[in-house]
Amino acid sequence: VQLQASGGGLVQAGGSLRVSCAASGINLRGYTMGWFRQAPGKEREFVAAIRWNSRHTFYVDSVKGRFTISRDSTKNTVYLQMNNLKPEDTAVYYCAAGIPILSQIRERSGHGYWGQGTQVTVSS
Repeated sequence: VQLQASGGGLVQAGGSLRVSCAASGINLRGYTMGWFRQAPGKEREFVAAIRWNSRHTFYVDSVKGRFTISRDSTKNTVYLQMNNLKPEDTAVYYCAAGIPILSQIRERSGHGYWGQGTQVTVSS
């Protein structure tokens, strides 16, 4: 099982980026997909998640209205569109897959598979 994250980079505050996570060795149908991020010196934190049927999405309050998570089942890929980026969004972004119950969706323990991360840097 491999989750390959890509699309990170350097962007100015107010700009946009889309990060992607392509899965291999696993069919993501039935899995909840999540994005987490880790800034230097901080704990890895939940950012967004989407249920397998795409009908339910979840976001941390700090990104609501700016970030959108989506998935393309035909490509076995999940995306995180990030708009109006802020310097505090700077972090390594990790994608994850799992079958968490509702109370676990925002928890690292709710996701059993993890990608390697992609760096997002927002300059002020």
